[in-house]
Parts: sequence; structure tokens; C-alpha cells
Amino acid sequence: MNKIFNLALRNLTRQKRRNAILAIAIAFGFFVVTAIDGFTTGMVGNLENMITQLTGGTVLLAGYEKIPPEEEGKKSQLVNIVRDREYIKNLVEKSNINYNYFSCFTLTTGQMIFNGKKTVATVYGRDLSEAELLHSFQFVSGGVENFSDPNAMVISDKTAESMNLQVGDQIILKTSTIYGQNTVADFTIAGIIKSNSIMNTLQSYVHIDTLNKIVEIPEGGYSTFTIFLKNKNEQTAVANKIESLIRADGFNVSSRIDAMKTNPTNIGRGIDKQFTSEEQQWEGVKYAVETLYDEIPAIKTVLNVVHTVTTVILIVILLIVMVGVSNTYRMVLYERIREIGTMRALGMTGKDTGRVFTTEAVILCIIGAIVGVIAAAITMGIVHLIPIRSETIQFFLDNGHFTFTISIISVIAQYIILIVLTTIAVHGSAKQAARMSPAEALRTVK
Repeated sequence: MNKIFNLALRNLTRQKRRNAILAIAIAFGFFVVTAIDGFTTGMVGNLENMITQLTGGTVLLAGYEKIPPEEEGKKSQLVNIVRDREYIKNLVEKSNINYNYFSCFTLTTGQMIFNGKKTVATVYGRDLSEAELLHSFQFVSGGVENFSDPNAMVISDKTAESMNLQVGDQIILKTSTIYGQNTVADFTIAGIIKSNSIMNTLQSYVHIDTLNKIVEIPEGGYSTFTIFLKNKNEQTAVANKIESLIRADGFNVSSRIDAMKTNPTNIGRGIDKQFTSEEQQWEGVKYAVETLYDEIPAIKTVLNVVHTVTTVILIVILLIVMVGVSNTYRMVLYERIREIGTMRALGMTGKDTGRVFTTEAVILCIIGAIVGVIAAAITMGIVHLIPIRSETIQFFLDNGHFTFTISIISVIAQYIILIVLTTIAVHGSAKQAARMSPAEALRTVK
């Protein structure tokens, strides 16, 4: 095998210009496909990361209570509340889940009012001492030194600009309790942070205990518990595991199996029906266990489509290149007829003669593909350094920059496709070389 490999390498140096053109064509194909795949996967990944930051994690647990109607014939009231902050926390800590961190929050929406100006607000009640949360804040003004105030609020720079707010200003939050009653509260701007998308422009943060009092969640309660997994591909398995553990403890919990039966393409919607339907009744809290992909199944679909499209593009490009490879090796066969006769006369078998051709073509294509991937990686690195100021595509950027994600599995799959197509392209020439009679080859005059 080493002898065949060495012969193939030596043959590649004999027609440098022709082989270089073939290698460049293959490199260009791999460059285009790798760049497209990395670009689109990176954009979708940034969107996924942004949504993960907004929701707080990749696995989400919420608690709901159903309050019976006061009058017969009316619907029950669904209330988003978990009263025991420690139960899910202890459950996660003991379940050997591979996570980066977990958190809990209370969420409300309403209006912020300041000096006659109003704006829509999404207010998160969080533990403002959480290291992960503080790490995500990029303060424009103010900071953690102001968080000792129980009525401290952190807003985005866009909100501050639109309402002419500064650190130390007091605003009014008009919202509603979890039971639907209108309520108002005063907050003091403790910090202004840089927003990097349209979505988190509307987000504001306050102490969870303060917001709980406003929306009438008991002390120690919250509305949603989130887990940020180290490997996002494990979210379905983790959600199933947590669901089973909660059920084993005797609590009401959603059923992912039933959700898949009722809404196979949108599990999140199927789980929602298990809480909103009037047929579903329970006492106390009922937990909903969902994943990011359950809530936004389109993300996973887009990723699969991206990889499928780029693979199809690669195959089309390679098929075009393989036509050139096939024609080239027909010429090579004609040029080396007497050489083949000499090798056969010296004892080389027909199969080994054919393998020399196949090995030579595969080595050439792999070299071209490696160059293409390296060129794509360098280009992607340069593009990543270019700051993008457009707010219309901020969803798909990471702090104002394009990011590129190269999937090792995709690259390996593409190399396998390359080797298979190359083998097919030179099969005819290799087979003809293997069948050639030494005497006939030596008598051939070119």
C-alpha cells in the first residue's frame, strides 16, 4: 500500500499545472460550501443564543395554578406561579444534569411612565447579584453600586434615550398582578446597559423580591425556572428526565409524550394546551417542562435545512468538478500507457495499477479540499473582525459581528462525499488501466 501511495504522490508532481488547476477548482468548491455553511449556521446560532439569553436558558420550568371561577359558567383563571423556590433547585442539583448555571425569575409586562412619556416594558425580576446576569450587562452608566436600593431598575440605553432617562431618575411602572388587577409601582434607575438587539431593548431588570410584591407572588416564589445547559443538544433528554423526577415526587407535570401526539411539529403548543384547556383541571401547582426547541421549533428546522442545502450545493459543485477529473484521467491514462505496460511487466498487478490512479485522484481532491477549508476559515476570521452597525440584522450578530460556525461532522461528511465521487469519477480509467495487457501497452505508440 505504501508503494502505491508513493507512486501516486510522485505522479502528482509530473503535471503540476494541470493538477494545480484541478486542485484549485476543488478548493473553490469547498471554500464556497464551507463559507456558506459557516455563515448561515453562525447566524442561526446567534439568533438561538439571543433567544436563549432572553428566556434565560435552554430548559424552562414554569408552574401554574388554576383558580376556580367565582361564578358558574365562567372559565377558570390560569395563574403563572411557583411558590416553593427550593424544590426545583434541589431537584436539578441532585439529578446530575450537565449545566452551566440555573436561575429563576418573575416576569411582567406593562408601561413605564416618566415626565409624560410612555413606553412598553418587559420587566424581569431577577437576583441582581447573579454572576452570569451581571456578566451579560454592559453598563453605559450606573452599575452594581446602586443595586442596594430595593426599587433599583436596570434599563437599556435605547429606552433611556427614548424617554430621556438618566441614572437616579424615578419612573412609574404600570402593570398588573398575576390575578389580573392593575397596579403601579415606583422604581429608581440604577443602571443603563447597552442593548444589542431590538428584542432586549425593551427589557428591564429589577430585584425579584420587589417585583414579587408588586405582582402578588409570595416571598420566595417565582414564575419560571431556567437551566442553561453546557450542551444544548441534551435539552430534550434533560427535559424528559426532569419531567419524570417531578412526576415521581407526586406533583402534577406536563407530558411531553402527549404533547408530541397532539402537536408533533410543535411540542410547545401541545404542552400549552395541557394548561389552557378547560378540560384540564388540577389542584395546587402543575409544572410545565419545555425546551428552547419546543418553544421555537423553527430554529432546529432552519439548522437542518441549512446543512441540507449546503450539502446539495457541495454535491452539485463536486459533480461539475468530477466531470473535469474524469476527463483529465482519461488523458492521463493515454499519456501513461507505456508506463503502465512497464509497471505490469515488472510485476505490478492489474488491481494495483488501477489503485494508483484512484489514490492519485483522491490525494489531489483531498489536498484541494483542505486548502478550500483553510481559505474559508481565514476569510471567515477576517469578516468576523468587521463591525456591523445595522440594527436590522442585529438578531443574527454577536455583539455587532458576524460569527461563523464550522461543523466538524459536516466537514467529515463532505470529505466522505468527495472521496466517493472522486472514486466514481476515475473508476473507468482505473478499470481500463487494470485490464491493460503489458505487451499491448508496450507496443502502443502515442
